[in-house]
Amino acid sequence: MERGLVQAKVSVCGSAAFWATLVLYGFSSTEPAQAAPFAYVANTDSNTVSVIDTATNAVAATIRVGKAPVAVAVCPDGTRVYVANQNDHTLSVIDTAANKTMATIPAGRFPVGVAVTPDGARVYVANFSIASQTVTVIDTAAKSLTATISVGTSPNGVAVAPDGEHAFVANAVSNTVSQIATPSNTVVGTAGVGKSPLAVAVTPDGKHVYVANAASDTVEVIDTAANSVRDAVRAGRRPVALVIMPDGDHVYVVNEFSNTVRSSPRRPTPSRARSRSARNPWASP
Repeated sequence: MERGLVQAKVSVCGSAAFWATLVLYGFSSTEPAQAAPFAYVANTDSNTVSVIDTATNAVAATIRVGKAPVAVAVCPDGTRVYVANQNDHTLSVIDTAANKTMATIPAGRFPVGVAVTPDGARVYVANFSIASQTVTVIDTAAKSLTATISVGTSPNGVAVAPDGEHAFVANAVSNTVSQIATPSNTVVGTAGVGKSPLAVAVTPDGKHVYVANAASDTVEVIDTAANSVRDAVRAGRRPVALVIMPDGDHVYVVNEFSNTVRSSPRRPTPSRARSRSARNPWASP
């Protein structure tokens, strides 16, 4: 089975098309009902998640979730999708075989980012509320909150390292990235970055974290061992999301105001490769 990302324009839950970077999962051919890879799109206005058959770019199912879903994450075995519902402060759990919401779990205030550990045992949820400044940790087996971690102001994007030992959180107002040790669920480092960091992604070897700074129009590279910024790369206007390809060779950055997706090699020197997208591209990393 293979996990990856895709970007496509599809009609979902209304007259307007929705652009997003979509988390998808390629299911085994031994499971006929899930033979094709699917993408999951959070539709904020309609309180639903659309399931996209990426072979046809057609909507295969529409699932009712909580209020104002803004982020999705798929568990490693592809059986569950976790959805952060910003306006009712919950996390929806979708059964991908049935395409139904099987549980709703209380999260923190205004959850906007979600990431699953490689073993699928825990979900880390970034809660954007300035008042709480927290990441909540959900036990996926018990379907309950097990820890609350204080981080920077307005945590937004969150990513877990491939070895599962650390999680990284972009704090949009304090302009920092918090490094969390997942065994103890404690913050073990804080790196200062550019203005309004909204998204983070960890390289496959776990040595670097890429940070999209929306107000600085940059992508910065954090050395995870030193917990400090190593390099910065000029992005498009207002980078809001990014993804590192599974082979680790390229980073794709979604630039909201310049309506582009920029591809850069992992080395700090950016390439000239750009893709023109629809107006106002937005991504859920």
